[in-house]
Amino acid sequence: MNRALALPAAEDVYPMAPLIRGTLIGLYLALVLPLPALAPANLRPALLLALPIGLVVVLALTSERVVVSDAGIQVGHPLWCAWLLQRGWQLPWSAITGLTPVATSQGGRVFYVRTATRAQLLPQRVQNFPHFLARFAQASGIDTRSIDRISPAWTYQLLAALTTLMLAGECTAAWAVATGRWGLPPGMAG
Repeated sequence: MNRALALPAAEDVYPMAPLIRGTLIGLYLALVLPLPALAPANLRPALLLALPIGLVVVLALTSERVVVSDAGIQVGHPLWCAWLLQRGWQLPWSAITGLTPVATSQGGRVFYVRTATRAQLLPQRVQNFPHFLARFAQASGIDTRSIDRISPAWTYQLLAALTTLMLAGECTAAWAVATGRWGLPPGMAG
């Protein structure tokens, strides 16, 4: 008896774009790393405990990925954090009826993937976005030529540069305090 083996559907995985993910993680660190040092002594232990917990949450939120296969599209998180976030969606290609553009308050456009009964936000912050759009268009039969990223790359590049400057300034200040080149204001020590 000769059985044909079912080949797995071709699958492409699109994680969040590294520039966006790295910038958001860096911004979190830049904003919260100084807090334990600036807080009153009685709050420092709680802040030192909250900082890594918050980092795990930010890492989980920025780990969203899109999986495109021959069967459909799925948006969600890896197993390590999917239980925590419990967000995401999936649709077979046959259920998708169109895309609906919606203007944002910042002047950009987001797109909703429509079915007969619901609409889901089309991911626009994924790595290799042009390839994702081409694969989406090919599988769904919907023209995606008018779709672009939700915000231009320079906005995240600028935010990444400012985040880097903030982190560098904080590291310099911490080094100066640690080496005695800069003293803490009265009441801050201890």
